[in-house]
Amino acid sequence: MAAYIIVEVDIHNPVRYEDYKKLTPGIVESYGGKFIVRGGQTEALEGSWDPGRVVVLEFPSTDQAKAWYNSPEYSEAKKIRMETSTAKILLVEGF
Repeated sequence: MAAYIIVEVDIHNPVRYEDYKKLTPGIVESYGGKFIVRGGQTEALEGSWDPGRVVVLEFPSTDQAKAWYNSPEYSEAKKIRMETSTAKILLVEGF
């Protein structure tokens, strides 16, 4: 069953965050993942949700999504993300 990682990011250091954006795609792909949404324009249709940036990743399974997130390859990129932004990250099963 497919799994999706949904990320809401507020970027505090956009210049350094660019390093994160460069590192991440190859690592995501190496774990079978792909970007579905990567920072496009958002519009709240209900409620007062106003995220700074939204990213959606698709993986073949929750195990692969977790393997990517906890991988040694992603650890350096994750460190940059955590230093340059604040994020909410959700893993959800799809179909």
